[in-house]
Amino acid sequence: MLIPNSVVFYTVLFLSVCMPYQAEALIDDVVEVLKLGKDITSTLLETWNLVEQTNLGGGVELPFRKEKQKKILNKINEVSRKINNFEDDTLKAASWTVDSVTTFIGSNTKLELKMHDLSDLLNRIQTQDDKMQSYVLNYNDLERFTLENFAQWITAQDTMSVQGLLERIHLLTTGSTDLENIGNVGVLQLLADNMEEAQNLVCISKQSAQQVLFQMYNAISIAELKGYAMMQFSWMILRTYGKGNFTKESHLMRQRFEDRVQKTQSLMRKVMERADRSVWRCDPRHHIEGETFITVTRLLQGYIENEVDMNNDNTCRENCAAYQFSESYSCYKELFCARQPKCNGKLLNCQFFDSDMWICPSKPSSNRRYEFIEYENGRTLGKSGVCQTGSTKVDSWWRWLFWHCSYCLCICDEQSVKSDRYFNLREATSNISANRVITGLRFKKINRIIHIQIQEGELQARGFVNASTLSWKPVSDYKLLDRGIRSGLDYHTMSWDKRAIDLDNLVAPKSHVVTGIRLRVVGTHLNLEIRVTEADFTTGRLIDPEQTSFWKSNDNTESSSDKRTPIKLKNPDIPILCPSQSEIDSVSNQYIEFTHTDLDRDVGQTTVPYIDAQDVISRVPVALSGAGVYHKGKTNYGGFIGLKLITYDFQPHILTPRLADEAEDIKIVNLQK
Repeated sequence: MLIPNSVVFYTVLFLSVCMPYQAEALIDDVVEVLKLGKDITSTLLETWNLVEQTNLGGGVELPFRKEKQKKILNKINEVSRKINNFEDDTLKAASWTVDSVTTFIGSNTKLELKMHDLSDLLNRIQTQDDKMQSYVLNYNDLERFTLENFAQWITAQDTMSVQGLLERIHLLTTGSTDLENIGNVGVLQLLADNMEEAQNLVCISKQSAQQVLFQMYNAISIAELKGYAMMQFSWMILRTYGKGNFTKESHLMRQRFEDRVQKTQSLMRKVMERADRSVWRCDPRHHIEGETFITVTRLLQGYIENEVDMNNDNTCRENCAAYQFSESYSCYKELFCARQPKCNGKLLNCQFFDSDMWICPSKPSSNRRYEFIEYENGRTLGKSGVCQTGSTKVDSWWRWLFWHCSYCLCICDEQSVKSDRYFNLREATSNISANRVITGLRFKKINRIIHIQIQEGELQARGFVNASTLSWKPVSDYKLLDRGIRSGLDYHTMSWDKRAIDLDNLVAPKSHVVTGIRLRVVGTHLNLEIRVTEADFTTGRLIDPEQTSFWKSNDNTESSSDKRTPIKLKNPDIPILCPSQSEIDSVSNQYIEFTHTDLDRDVGQTTVPYIDAQDVISRVPVALSGAGVYHKGKTNYGGFIGLKLITYDFQPHILTPRLADEAEDIKIVNLQK
């Protein structure tokens, strides 16, 4: 009896899942990927040939039988070692993903129950495999009864045997196609259906939705491969003990095995085709400035100014609404203006609330000017309470009975040492000469300038990245006043009329990976660009990077045929005060403007949105197909600007490679001998 080529088939399928490659390079990739599958298949074939060489019936002497059994068990150990050497990192990620999904989806009872069942079944397969490996290592000290009993249990027609476990895993994975059980939807379909609702799963697992499905499939694939190998070797052991021939059983098992693989593969292609490939970060449990978020400061800020100081003539002939674009020209009679830091910039959108007020100033070290303002008419701006710095009474006045010199609440746009409003425009690129690609991103503020920092790693075959080479590349360490540093070239300075950032998902062309990222200015908007470089996924080498690299962006504006649309913040409060998790509320080809918080909620003292500074990395480091900038938030809060990764698309590469038939496999084994 000979082992059919289904082991080759499944091993190659498993590898194709773990190691992405280009569809047009499928033949080359399969040739390389088949190496492990052929090794395992050849080992199984050699072992079955060993069994076939001698009819080990009851008349065979014990020493000869023991020698044959030892050789068979050595082959079992060899196959297990090959699988284990390959699967270590992959299985850890896959098992962790299964646990993460199981923990997270408590709100979906049906999916939760199925995930618990699947996790249990996968653990049972692993337990049996561990037991088999322990028997192999301690073979000389085991009784025949122990091995024989174990082999009979593995192949038993029982729901708890390995054969039964594999069938149950398949049913849980793909669901039932029987008319009587048509409503029994599989785990993969349920997970795909609920993935959009369960966005936080991406944050917990640090993998894109497609990667989550991928790792789920990896865990199932490993269990299938181990189970199949265990059953084949169990029949070998039973045959050496003269318990039967098992040719027909092996043939039927092969047919069922291949049928399961085909169905699972077909379903995986469907669910992964629509799975999102973005990796981003949810809000942390505790916000820490400088670690989990950074801010633009004092870009636009609420500021109290009297009308008399907003014109060169020191008159009060207008009202607050007349001053939509002005500045502070003087400090009339050293009144309240002398008791607060002056706005040495533009005063915008002034408005009148009431004549007289109590103002609670902030501490001099704060980026705020005021904690809250209480007007005599009962209206309060900001969150009132005990004023730690002591409240100041501020009253408007009449001049000659005709003109009212009103205190207005304006918006101050002032560049100062307390206003961090600068974004780096220099590119951040991976070391392409060392075959490194971008694997992670984060925002970082250095010397008051906000940068995009990159994590890089060495690209390997089929999208893998050498984890030992991962490192965060230092950002450009320059200061605003350094010699030769220029606004508009090295950095962008935001102001009331230049404070928008474009929100885009940028995806590289097929066979390209991300090797650079930068911000640029398009009109008055900050705009993201990525550098993409062609790569050979079979070898993991960047192809002539100096020639194939180019920058990719979305150049649309509000005036383009495909117009950008704005994300508008309505009455926004400080983002870190939001009691619930932020949710992504933007799509590609939009933009958002940095602005001040709501006057009623915060006296307009804070610049929003904040910027998410958490590391955006994939738990399983892979080459990226793109990157993006997005906004996440909740109604009445400013939210956060964040970076996202777009992982490589594995879906096109879940293909059944063309394999030699069984006769060809036999020839390979004979040639090797």
